[in-house]
Amino acid sequence: MAKRENKRKVELEFQKEAERQKRKERAIKKAKEVIEEKEINENIIEGRNPVLEAFDSKITVEKILVSKGDTKGSIIKVLSIAKEKGIPVIEVDRRKLDEIANTPNHQGVVAYITPYRYAEVADILKIAQDRSEKPFVLILDEIQDPHNLGSIIRTAELSGVHGVIIPKRRSMGVNTTVFKTSAGAVNHMAIAKVTNIARVIDELKDAGIFVYGADMEGDSKSYNTNFEGGVGLVIGNEGKGISRLVREKCDGIVSIPMVGKVNSLNASVAAGILMYEVMKSRITGKK
Repeated sequence: MAKRENKRKVELEFQKEAERQKRKERAIKKAKEVIEEKEINENIIEGRNPVLEAFDSKITVEKILVSKGDTKGSIIKVLSIAKEKGIPVIEVDRRKLDEIANTPNHQGVVAYITPYRYAEVADILKIAQDRSEKPFVLILDEIQDPHNLGSIIRTAELSGVHGVIIPKRRSMGVNTTVFKTSAGAVNHMAIAKVTNIARVIDELKDAGIFVYGADMEGDSKSYNTNFEGGVGLVIGNEGKGISRLVREKCDGIVSIPMVGKVNSLNASVAAGILMYEVMKSRITGKK
């Protein structure tokens, strides 16, 4: 009788553990759904290092919210610099930060910043003119992953791009994740947000810029394309690539040769390869 009771007890414990696991998985799934549905606030920066980087940038930090009782590690430096700069610091409950932050990884600090100031397309062309360089403009057709956008902006800043153009709709804007992923490059890159990408391409072409679209079915290969003149480089959406209308507006379509079994590259990787091809053409063209 005792053996039967013990067996039953083990079975009940197993069932209870299985139910606990299911509840935990449901809670995690619900939390992820809430994060995904939450509207991204572009006017905050969260996390200790991103806030510290903001202090050294052109970004204006208006106020800082920190978790009550959190006085260890790099948060001490955050508080010290905020005091030096006269930035108001408000202590709040950590649950309040969870509600405000775009992600759960705020590390107990959220900074409210002056909204990011987007440039105009004319500003981008003026930057090239002031540097006595042929314009090099990156056009992003509905890039929706903030990590991709941040990585692209970081590479763009390093490879001599004068400005990045993104659409106002169906595209990621400059938010906390983009700021963090770009390693602060958004502070040094002119980014224009426009209503109509196709119309802007026409404007760039009128300014003497040759616009290339990136597509794996392009006739021209990236390694033997001459990018010495004014260049507009279009990178398409992560899934569907360049939209039909934008593709039709391009002067040429360029592809990156691939020999593996995977038939496409991540958008930020493809953009990086092509940006460096442009930079290489310009460097070798000066010799």
